Amino acid sequence: MAVRDSGSLLIGLLLLFHTWRAWAAVEVSMEDRVEVFRGDTARITCMYKSEDDVGGITIMWLYATRSGERQNIYFQDSNMKIVSQGTPFTNRINMSSSDASREVVLTIKDVQLADELDFICFVKSLTAGEGEGRTKLKVFETPKHPTIEVVPSGVSVTEDSPSKIGVCEVKNGFPKPNITWYRDKTPLRTIPDEVTVTSSRTIESSGLFSVRSELSMKVQKSDKDALFYCEITFYIPGGMRMIETSHVNITVFYPPTAVSVWVESPKGKIKEGDSVELHCHDNGNIASELAIVHGNDDYSLENNVLVLDNVTRGASGVYQCTSLDMDTLINVSGNVTLSVNFLDPAVVTPKESMMLAQGQELKATCNALSSLQTHTAWFKDGQEILKGHTLILKDATFDTAGTYVCVVTVPEIEDMETRGSLHVNVKGPPEIMKLDNTEIEVNFEKSVELSCVAKGFPAPDITWTTSDGKPVKATSHENTEKGTRSVVSVKVTSDLTVFCNASNDYGADAMTYRIKAINTETVDPPEKNKTGTGGTGVIIAVIITCVLLLAILGSVLYFLYKKGKICGRSGKKDLTKEKSKKDNTVVEMKSDNTEEAILLGVNGEKQLSSDQ
Repeated sequence: MAVRDSGSLLIGLLLLFHTWRAWAAVEVSMEDRVEVFRGDTARITCMYKSEDDVGGITIMWLYATRSGERQNIYFQDSNMKIVSQGTPFTNRINMSSSDASREVVLTIKDVQLADELDFICFVKSLTAGEGEGRTKLKVFETPKHPTIEVVPSGVSVTEDSPSKIGVCEVKNGFPKPNITWYRDKTPLRTIPDEVTVTSSRTIESSGLFSVRSELSMKVQKSDKDALFYCEITFYIPGGMRMIETSHVNITVFYPPTAVSVWVESPKGKIKEGDSVELHCHDNGNIASELAIVHGNDDYSLENNVLVLDNVTRGASGVYQCTSLDMDTLINVSGNVTLSVNFLDPAVVTPKESMMLAQGQELKATCNALSSLQTHTAWFKDGQEILKGHTLILKDATFDTAGTYVCVVTVPEIEDMETRGSLHVNVKGPPEIMKLDNTEIEVNFEKSVELSCVAKGFPAPDITWTTSDGKPVKATSHENTEKGTRSVVSVKVTSDLTVFCNASNDYGADAMTYRIKAINTETVDPPEKNKTGTGGTGVIIAVIITCVLLLAILGSVLYFLYKKGKICGRSGKKDLTKEKSKKDNTVVEMKSDNTEEAILLGVNGEKQLSSDQ
């Protein structure tokens, strides 16, 4: 303690000595400022020039308090080095020196915000006087990452005064950070009645600064797509830095300025009977009421949609959709024109039914009123016979009679068609459709079914009779497009002739069936007859082949006999008798024109029947 007290006393004496030796000076140079992050180590350098040797130099370090007073923290001469006790730097400073360069360095560890002071280097020479230099220590702390929050409820363009947009905040920086608002990269400054930027700062218990900035402005519709953010500027050792918050949109409420209405379905042209769906939307984003008006009809919408079921041509016209903002009473509307296409029922002239005489000509037309181009075709019995509106039938016959259907379609719209029909009758005497074979063979006691079809108009009456004048009752009788058809069933007990008689007001016609009764006891079964007729040719061919083979064999034997290869009857008959009896082959040939039978032996000679 004695040493420390003597050191303080010595420093005081030196200060007094300094006052009366002011005329003498030592040249001292220092940096204007030293910058360091909080918690780091600061190095403050002091360089001096003096003619005295090092042993004659005294160095002191001091700092200026915020009230302007000086406080000693270090003393050094040729005999001693003393750190002042009881100062904020007592345990955190260190001093190094270089005699050759006349340089001393004060090192301060773990720099804090309170260390941001002016540090003084005082140098005294025994002969050259004294001098001092001053360096300002600047301390910095990087702030936390800034935040931005916008008003979640949104902002309306209809507000008369600036509305709160959002708040930006940055915490724990040193020195105090600055906040600047941006809208799409354009800085926002306070403009009376348009933009208001309000900032406030807070000094935390640590001595760091927190800054809060609030933006209020009158928004426009275009602000719904704008990006808002804040830029934070703060100092660091050696310069300045900038940090941006995230870029955010704000919710802007604005009344509609236009309304769109359109036909959502069906796509393409609309026809009567369709279900039509109309959609209506405005370009505002505030609550508004939508309604559609067509003529004197008002329609309410469900989810901005109007459905018209089973439309008719009366639904055609202009549909106006109106949007009304209840707050501002702003009313805007949009229109769409609905065209419902139609196809009236087909009209055939002459109507329904027509009577023609044989050879007569008929002209008929088929038309249907439509909002679009139509196509007409005529059909009979399901087959297309003509294209066009007019049907001409020349030189009418019974085949001309029937139902003619006209089909009117609209090519531009699928499944849009209408039909009409005309039934044509051709009057005249009956004509029985002739059959290729009216002669029938039927097994005895069996029944046979006979049919008869007769054309004519009026529809002919058909009766059945037999050759002995007895009537036959029809089992079925029907009138068709192709004529009147009658069917009878006849039991066959003998040969029979059956007549089909057709008659109407204009004449009569007849057709004859001849039925032959077949006795199954005297006639081969069908299978045997089939074999006898179908197989006769095969049997004859086999017989002819065998005869030819036998003739060739006989010729060969006769040739061998003439050559002496085979013994004759003289001289060798007894020797060959037994063999002849065993080997002789006899063939009998008969002719339709002779009763003579010729027997050929193995020797090729003729033999009489007595020999046989």
